[in-house]
Amino acid sequence: MNIRTHDSDEALRDPLPPNPMPIFRAWFDQARADGNQPNPNAFSLCTVGPDGGPSARIVLCKQIEDDAIVFFTNYTSRKGGEISEHPRVAAVFHWDHADRQVRIEGTATRTGEAESDAYFVSRRVISRLGAWASEQSRPIESREALMERVGEVMLRFGVPIEALTDDTIKADIPRPPHWGGWRIRIARIELWQGGDGRLHDRAVWERVADAWSVPVRLQP
Repeated sequence: MNIRTHDSDEALRDPLPPNPMPIFRAWFDQARADGNQPNPNAFSLCTVGPDGGPSARIVLCKQIEDDAIVFFTNYTSRKGGEISEHPRVAAVFHWDHADRQVRIEGTATRTGEAESDAYFVSRRVISRLGAWASEQSRPIESREALMERVGEVMLRFGVPIEALTDDTIKADIPRPPHWGGWRIRIARIELWQGGDGRLHDRAVWERVADAWSVPVRLQP
């Protein structure tokens, strides 16, 4: 008996492939090409707080590697502090239009300074200003106070007001020392493709001694 999946994809048909990353990367690239979601690289990141409780938020994946994904943020934010204390994290990509999920569990470590620098200079001017102005996750008395801090950073680095709306204007704004990347080394990855009657295709791979384990099919 053959119950179809929601499209013609056969990536999770038997036998399952030994390496899940080409499928993950293909799904990721297709989601970007389809243009059905404004941020197809968005994923939910779950961290663990000091009390052992979970905390989740959406961040943007900037790179997929052979056994890892990379995102960037303020190291002193709530998520940054929680990762520093408890580096084991979980991540979920969900492409609703394709009825697909990718679930990841792994350990996060900081990217190197050169890598963080390279990505920071590629960001829009206003985003780089915000990285200096915002003490992410900390209280502030008003929106006006935040914008005053942005203005102070603009004066500090000699950024003209036009740069806030004109992306062609260049500005020399270095990366703040409290801002950079996290690399999540994947310990476990599950690929999920929706199917009729909720008879989904699910399979899981784990990293064992720097190699992928034999994949296991999961019941929906």
